[in-house]
Amino acid sequence: MREIPRATVGRLARYLQGLEELGRRTVSSADIASAVGVSAAQVRRDLSYLGPQGIRGVGYETSHLLTALRRELGLVDRVGVAIVGAGNLGQALAGYGGFEHRGFVVSGIYDIDQEKVGTSIHGHQVRHLGRLSADAVDRLFAIAIIATPADAAPEVLQRLAAGGVRSVLNFSPTVLKAPASMEVRNVDLSTELQILSFYRGRPPNGVLP
Repeated sequence: MREIPRATVGRLARYLQGLEELGRRTVSSADIASAVGVSAAQVRRDLSYLGPQGIRGVGYETSHLLTALRRELGLVDRVGVAIVGAGNLGQALAGYGGFEHRGFVVSGIYDIDQEKVGTSIHGHQVRHLGRLSADAVDRLFAIAIIATPADAAPEVLQRLAAGGVRSVLNFSPTVLKAPASMEVRNVDLSTELQILSFYRGRPPNGVLP
């Protein structure tokens, strides 16, 4: 099996979403390209990692391509997700209705605050952080989202690593350095806003007057 580049994996996820939104029986590489904002040639190169899919002059059978994309992205079955941090961001994530539609289910919410432990957030009982590693070992979830303050995030990552978790989405305002066995995606909302602020006063083509 060929190793799929990181950037290609990101585009495969976008193709999956684009195909679901198009809702057609068959699609061309140009259709997919238009839906996600890349070139048709890029789509064909990326989909070649999935093996033979398209038919010249016909395009891609959407149902077959969706199955191949979900299989490659590990979404054949529902994927359990743990949310660590029951603050405002964690509560908002727990209430997000798009997870289940995309193949994910919130399996647990964790916090260290005793006043929050045992309470219910969008139908999920908050568990104490001390259970995180054990629940990971028991495979209650496969992916974790860290939504804690920056100073708490490293300990959370250690607990997840101890439980064998390999995939983490980090929303805490700090860059976490993961062991080789883990894939951590760091998403700092403040940094993203700063980048947008940079482009706010510039023309679309990037050429200043």
